[in-house]
Amino acid sequence: MRAYFLAGNPVKLIITGTAIAILLQAAFVLSGFPTTLTLERAFPTNHLVELNQLRVRDSFRHPRILQQQSSVASVVNFQVQGTYDPYRVGLYYTKLHLGSPPKQYYVQIDTGSDVLWVSCSSCNGCPKSSGLQIPIQFYDPSASSTASLISCSDQRCLLGTQSSDSSCSSSNNQCSYTFQYGDGSGTSGYYVSDLINLETVVGNSVTSNASASIVFGCSTSQTGDLTKSDRAVDGIFGFGQQGLSVIAQLSSQGISPNAFSHCLVGNGAGGGILVLGQIIEPNMVYTPLIASQPHYNINLLSISVNGQTLAIDPSMFATSSSRGGTIIDSGTTLAYLTEEAYDPFVDAITQSVSQSVQPLVSKGSQCYIVASSSPEIFPTVSLNFAGSASMLLRPQDYLLQQNSVAGASVWCIGFQKTRGQGITILGDLVLKDKIIVYDLGGQRIGWANYDCSMSVNVSTMSSGGRSEYVNAGQIGSSNSLQDECKKMIFMVVVLQLFVFFVFS
Repeated sequence: MRAYFLAGNPVKLIITGTAIAILLQAAFVLSGFPTTLTLERAFPTNHLVELNQLRVRDSFRHPRILQQQSSVASVVNFQVQGTYDPYRVGLYYTKLHLGSPPKQYYVQIDTGSDVLWVSCSSCNGCPKSSGLQIPIQFYDPSASSTASLISCSDQRCLLGTQSSDSSCSSSNNQCSYTFQYGDGSGTSGYYVSDLINLETVVGNSVTSNASASIVFGCSTSQTGDLTKSDRAVDGIFGFGQQGLSVIAQLSSQGISPNAFSHCLVGNGAGGGILVLGQIIEPNMVYTPLIASQPHYNINLLSISVNGQTLAIDPSMFATSSSRGGTIIDSGTTLAYLTEEAYDPFVDAITQSVSQSVQPLVSKGSQCYIVASSSPEIFPTVSLNFAGSASMLLRPQDYLLQQNSVAGASVWCIGFQKTRGQGITILGDLVLKDKIIVYDLGGQRIGWANYDCSMSVNVSTMSSGGRSEYVNAGQIGSSNSLQDECKKMIFMVVVLQLFVFFVFS
């Protein structure tokens, strides 16, 4: 018997003893179904069948079973912590389990870089404590029985050198790397191969543990903001498109789909959902990825404020040899507009609320004194992309609340101006409270406004074109899917027993 809950996800219902007899009797009486079921043998009993014939018959079934089991990659689920709020955390992070025996590491979720790296036991300048109230762990390759170093002759090292991240030392034949980030911080170290332990989901929201061998960085030196302990984590989890990204490595091994999704909670509690797989939601819209780019570049065509398209030359958003284009980046806290678009955007916001607020400039940012604590008087903004895909921004998706003035609220535009780079970056300020899908196989990015504290459906496409759907949003939560189903099953059984004893 199957009962269907939560968007049609099948959940097995197992009832034994008297209860199942009562349920079956009630079902037969109500539906008029015959109480005697006739079973027919594939091979009649009055004919002797040789053993080899039975083996042949079974051999036709086994490949179908194996194909069904292997054709669909698993959804991989990660727990998300942190918040976009720059006055609290200013980043989203997850925890990974690496090595044998596995140890836990907290790493920032970053779609703007490619490689996973964690601080190594020999790290110079790495923080030893964190203001995020999480333990800082140092990875030690010698303490893991499954760890191995990556040599310069290893083909996996070549994947890094192709993206200019890797280098080789002739003295020790060690594949090493150096990363520089947009905020001026940096890290260097060497590559290792070790096991990553994963929480996977395949159909019916049943979770299981899996492991895979991946290549990641062992950081021996850090500079800039990475050395500060106020928001320190154990490393950075790069979700880029290059061959050494974890998503590329797991996808090439057939462990997970060639897609990932996140849904970042925007309120004070923070957290959210991060899965390898495509979150499915009816209101999703998609825009193509611009090919052959190191980041997730998409084609922004125009910006509208209160339905009015701003007079901005679309070429200002283009990706070219001289312009950085428009990038989706979960590793950026705020959002950034190319300088040619920034002033028209701010002017349009100011004009739409000029009768209701008092504008002021604070530390170089356009701010507004508002009598109400709610920003709802501000206009809706639409970012319009190729493929007729618009991203609707509520006021809280482009404003940040500051300290109050004489009892009135102060809201400031969270978008910042980029000078001389021709680049627009959509960071967590914009990405929060939205499902964001990175469909790498289809070379597109999709989104939909969503309450990221709710559960989601995730699809994984098989090589044969089949889709499996699982409910990933409640994995790891106190009110898990299995707990809810147990409660519902118990209520069904109690109700059936009540009806039986009252009317019998």
